[in-house]
Amino acid sequence: MKRTIVDASQLGELEDKVVSIKRVTKVVKGGRNFRFTALVVVGDKNGHVGAGLGKAAEIPEAIRKGKEDAMKKLITLPIDENGSVPHDYIGKFGSASVLLKRSPEGTGVIAGGPARNVLELAGFKNIRTKSLGSNNKQNVVLATIEGLSSLKTPEEVAKLRGISVEEMLG
Repeated sequence: MKRTIVDASQLGELEDKVVSIKRVTKVVKGGRNFRFTALVVVGDKNGHVGAGLGKAAEIPEAIRKGKEDAMKKLITLPIDENGSVPHDYIGKFGSASVLLKRSPEGTGVIAGGPARNVLELAGFKNIRTKSLGSNNKQNVVLATIEGLSSLKTPEEVAKLRGISVEEMLG
């Protein structure tokens, strides 16, 4: 079950982080054209996060476009009472995979650069991750978001199985 996309106007203050800025060159008859792509992650540190890509001739414009794109793709995430994920999961995007592991209180956010940006802006307090496969920043960010969007709460799983949470947990 995929997470629903949220309207950014319904949320409070959104923070944004620029994960990467790349200079892209297009060779044309008259020389080279330089453009910039910015990968931006936005979140409210309360279970909502999104990532977007902006492309423009100037860096600030690319960042603004990336932020707008990310706000269109905001998703709601389940965060348990420890500030962790409800269960372990591996998110995949392209050849990048990100292992998301549930952690007890006091662990903190243990994650590499691109995945850390997503998890901090999503509002996780205790989580361990391992980036597997490709270390392309864009794919790692998208794999992390894909993994987070595929998580299910115990209530959702119990409802799908048609039993109570107590029966499911034993």
